[in-house]
Amino acid sequence: MQVSSILQGGYAHPLSRKWQARRSLEKNMFMYPIFITDDPSASVEIPTLPGQRRWGVDRLEEFLGPLVKKGLSSVILFGVPLNAAKDDCGTPADDLEGPVIQAIKLLRKSFPELYVAADVCLCEYTSHGHCGILNHDHTINTEPSVERISQVALSYAQAGVHCVAPSDMMDGRILGIKRKLIDNGFGNKVTLMSYSAKFASGLYGPFRDAAGSAPSFGNRKCYQLPPQAKGLARRAITRDVNEGADIIMVKPALPYLDVINDASQLAPDHPIACYQVSGEYAMVVAGANAGVYDLKDMAFETSESMVRAGATLILSYFTPQFLDWLDV
Repeated sequence: MQVSSILQGGYAHPLSRKWQARRSLEKNMFMYPIFITDDPSASVEIPTLPGQRRWGVDRLEEFLGPLVKKGLSSVILFGVPLNAAKDDCGTPADDLEGPVIQAIKLLRKSFPELYVAADVCLCEYTSHGHCGILNHDHTINTEPSVERISQVALSYAQAGVHCVAPSDMMDGRILGIKRKLIDNGFGNKVTLMSYSAKFASGLYGPFRDAAGSAPSFGNRKCYQLPPQAKGLARRAITRDVNEGADIIMVKPALPYLDVINDASQLAPDHPIACYQVSGEYAMVVAGANAGVYDLKDMAFETSESMVRAGATLILSYFTPQFLDWLDV
């Protein structure tokens, strides 16, 4: 046997196995998605998203306080307007009394060291459930969509958010948001994290239940990327880098590890985020509950695969568990 054939000595010990990783999971690599509803006292279970809840602003401090003490460093907020009057242009998205802006202000005051990001989209707030403003034939009207989304991002910046994260997939919205932030004095104060390669996936079902964001007609396949479109994803990543994105995101994560790797090569000087979306999380939990594997082992395996592919930030519903698991 050739000397070069012997590999097992290099990972025979638990410590030497850890050394084989190019980068290990750390607490600060996890961003926790939080659903904020317009009932201030809400704490409502989400049946299709095990262990996750919709929270009212008045309950956030008691919920997040213990997690911050354990090392939670960042969250991303998603608005769930159950009582708002939705319309064609998503007016409630940047309502100053709405749940997202109120939550941004509360978290900045209560947890000064916590990094607060906010998802920027219109689907939760439009009467039709699509992510942009529509033409009469139900196609996307790009220019007013970009302007509206840019205004929502600016409103969140004015409320004190650290990071705006547009998930709408409208063409040109990164340039539009960046210009809006710069023109209003936030260009060097607020991070722009782009959902650059967001695919039209079947794994979003639990999220749409949680956020009430399912479209009332049609689907989002004309603006979210086709699952087989590797080249289109690469073009979208390159475009968003050129338009001023500070962080590049791939969503979902596990079925698109090759795209995460592409992003790390196309944008080697940018942080690379990925979103382990609701359906991915629910599948891992369901498999563990069925006895297929151990929950912790599979949470680590899936998350480590994302880091191996090139991710430096993971949006994950497992974040609270990792705050405990990474202490061991």
